[in-house]
Amino acid sequence: AVPSAAATPAPRPVPAAATVPGRLRTCSVAGLAADPRLADFQAQVVNADTGAVLFDRGGRTASRTASVLKVLTSAAALSVLGPDYRASTTVVAGSEPGQVVLVGGGDLTLSRTSAGEASVYAGAAHLDELARQTLAAWTAAHPGTPITSLVLDSSLFGGPGWQPGWARTELAAGYMPEITALQVDGDRENPYRGTSPRSEDPINRAGQAFADALGGGLAISRGAAPAGAARLAAVSSQPVSTLVKQSLIVSDNAIAEMLARLVAVKSGAGNTFAALQQGILGGLEPYGIDTTGIVIKDGSGLSVDNAVAPAYLTRLFVKIHKREGSLGVIADGLPVAGRSGSLSYSDRFAGDNAAADGAVFAKTGWIDTGYTLSGIIHSADGTPLTFAVYALGDVSDNAKQAIDTITTGFFRCGDNLSNN
Repeated sequence: AVPSAAATPAPRPVPAAATVPGRLRTCSVAGLAADPRLADFQAQVVNADTGAVLFDRGGRTASRTASVLKVLTSAAALSVLGPDYRASTTVVAGSEPGQVVLVGGGDLTLSRTSAGEASVYAGAAHLDELARQTLAAWTAAHPGTPITSLVLDSSLFGGPGWQPGWARTELAAGYMPEITALQVDGDRENPYRGTSPRSEDPINRAGQAFADALGGGLAISRGAAPAGAARLAAVSSQPVSTLVKQSLIVSDNAIAEMLARLVAVKSGAGNTFAALQQGILGGLEPYGIDTTGIVIKDGSGLSVDNAVAPAYLTRLFVKIHKREGSLGVIADGLPVAGRSGSLSYSDRFAGDNAAADGAVFAKTGWIDTGYTLSGIIHSADGTPLTFAVYALGDVSDNAKQAIDTITTGFFRCGDNLSNN
């Protein structure tokens, strides 16, 4: 018999594409992560080119951020207000003869220093220039009639001026003012110093300074500008692009709260601290990163009740690194290790950690119960990394050195950073 033809065997299944083994990363920072100075430690590191999470310790848990929150406030301001927005302080005619109204527009950088002098806020608008414009316009409109009374209108921002989660000691210590729509020099006692005691009544300080600039002897009261009142004068702040940099580089709380409140007002969320949750998260929405779990109680990060996961920050910093939209403003405003701002102080990136000088661009954070750092690392192997590190709980000042040490570890490892 003739054997039958063999059946053609079915083709063997093959992968649609060659399988590439996952890279085995071998550079471990586990020892650095175990440093007790880090207390309750959370962190995440991402390869900014690929989006791969290289290192994660509680990265998805939303926790207090301290001043790293200013990055979210800045990003929201850039999307809602835009980089070119300026806050204006105006003067309008009052409802009574001889009366003018000083209307606060939310510019906490407005300065009582003389025009031509630089306050702590470079390029700030000056109250004496506003007075000069006011007197000129008033004289032209009311020849022979003096200005006799001044009304202070700070209604753009609602109360309270102090967030309930803030320690009141921050006022006298010189780190935070009451947040009012009308004030001068962030309500500093010394307008030339970043850290300077603040007062219990910033509106009065601003009003008295303006009355003096108008020549003094005015009756001063609080109230609202009449509807449709004629504008006599106006001065404007630096643009948001500048304000963001001024806030980030030295962690200025007043500017951060100014931007947060203006975002809430402009977006229609409201004009109080309670409106910041809706206002800031709405401002972050265009960046397309899930904001679930984020809690916003202020704009500066001073409240312990703020909560943001490290994973949100690493994703936002990828967009900042890529300069999406107007986010390059933030990239340009970040402190740089060993070079500028709050990362150039003598206790940051010192000793062996100086290896990362010039390579870490990051926002610092500090409150009594936490130290934080988040930003961008141009690592030793050339890989751009985004990172967030939180040291929370029972911490002391030396947490900063532990944070710098593990961040330098990330810098040295680059894309070879292991999660083990």
